[in-house]
Amino acid sequence: MTVPFSICVYCGSRNVADPQFARAARAVGRWIGERGGQLVYGGGNNGLMGTVADATLQAGGTVVGVIPQALVDKEFAKRDCTELHIVQSMHDRKQMMAERAGAFLALAGGIGTFEELFEVWTWRQLGYHDKPVGILDTGGYYGPLLQFLQGSVRAGFMNDWQMDLVQVGSEPAALLPLLVAASQPAGAQDLSRI
Repeated sequence: MTVPFSICVYCGSRNVADPQFARAARAVGRWIGERGGQLVYGGGNNGLMGTVADATLQAGGTVVGVIPQALVDKEFAKRDCTELHIVQSMHDRKQMMAERAGAFLALAGGIGTFEELFEVWTWRQLGYHDKPVGILDTGGYYGPLLQFLQGSVRAGFMNDWQMDLVQVGSEPAALLPLLVAASQPAGAQDLSRI
């Protein structure tokens, strides 16, 4: 089955009290699913991971979960994914997720989410891929981190062009079409209006 686009979503596996993060994850999953897209994610059933996967499936999209054997029980692998890949290591997980995705999006999460975001961002700046990278800044969650990174630019450890490699938005319906459009090869079907 061919899907019109595939987005890898990084997000937290913990349940948190603030409902705005779950609402954002549901909105992302619903947007992907309603357009027949594919979600690629870490394969867990907890927290925002489970929320975005459930919403994608319920809206008619496909879900590719990738989870290391060591985390199957800890993150409660989501067994009803369209495809669930149980791999040996975190390296295998991240490699498969990157290969299956046309774009990357970070939702709220902890150090695992940050690490995945920074890895694909670094790979992009080094030219290992040219896939778009986005941050969904729900409720200003990423604001302090982005301010810190601007301080790194001012100190000379980063450049503005590196910051420009990541698209930041606070609304899924505005950010997702930008990522999908940027993920399409030249001459591909125009998906910018989806």
